[in-house]
Amino acid sequence: MFRMIEMVKPNPAHYAIAELDQMGKLDCVITQNVDGLHQKAGVPEDKVIELHGSLKWLKCVNCNRRYSMIEIAKSLGEGEDESICSECGGMLKSATVSFGEPPPAKETGEAEQHSRNCDLFMLLGSSLMIYPAANMPIYAIESGAKLVIINVGTASLDQQATVLINATVGEVLPKIIESVKGRLTK
Repeated sequence: MFRMIEMVKPNPAHYAIAELDQMGKLDCVITQNVDGLHQKAGVPEDKVIELHGSLKWLKCVNCNRRYSMIEIAKSLGEGEDESICSECGGMLKSATVSFGEPPPAKETGEAEQHSRNCDLFMLLGSSLMIYPAANMPIYAIESGAKLVIINVGTASLDQQATVLINATVGEVLPKIIESVKGRLTK
């Protein structure tokens, strides 16, 4: 599984978001994805809020201690026969939210705070079917932020969007960022 994770590459949308950060125009990324592609594209780790965890980490089911997937993969490759917690002997599982588990409170709280304090919220490629992520653009709108939605199909907040683009994010966002970048450098 580790090798498959390492082979997955960011798409043009991930790179466009990283470019927003390089331009000084990105506060944070709130994501339900567990693949780490925002970080691979160049978004700093501390600006990515992963509501459903990350495949980059394993955690002990007993004491919640975190372990790097890379380190565990190396130890298994060196002859270790199972992944157990060095602290308590508990089993390790991916540090992702499984079906029925609540999302991590710390990340959910951070996402809510950023949503309530932003002036522009970009909803990219989401139908807003999964909570608590679906609440984040609502918090932003309630606080006076403008909402930009780029998505194929409909989302529940389409009517409240300041800008609504029905297209794939990877196709449209890089063009938008290039246009904005050109205007900022003039």
